[in-house]
Amino acid sequence: MPENRPAQANEALRTIEREWNAAAQNWDADKLAAIYTPDAVFYGGRPGISVGTAEIRAYFASYRGILKSTTMALVEQHLRELGPETFVAQGYVDFKFLLESGKHTATTLRTTLTIVRRDNKWKVIQHHFSTTPETIPVPQ
Repeated sequence: MPENRPAQANEALRTIEREWNAAAQNWDADKLAAIYTPDAVFYGGRPGISVGTAEIRAYFASYRGILKSTTMALVEQHLRELGPETFVAQGYVDFKFLLESGKHTATTLRTTLTIVRRDNKWKVIQHHFSTTPETIPVPQ
């Protein structure tokens, strides 16, 4: 990456992380969906794929009644420039959940986020979180 790009990529990633945590503090599906571009592609913790704002909002809304609050820390992220103001970040996310029941839980997932600058704001255009396979995914 050119000299100023690593700082810009890190700024983009940290902006997404801050906005996501602010929206998830009181589990707000509308605010969470607003972090993504209108044409975003989203693989989350439930089966299937969500494409676009309405489907991503519905995905987050599906956790109402389950999640009260969530925080995420993007860790061990490796950033690559894909084009002007477009970055991919791959690494891990450490989630801490407060369930509606009052129980606290946590998990770590693998992450891929593609972040773009649209209308002078950093947004996620591609989101993929998944568990780390326990074995290689090759039939034995």
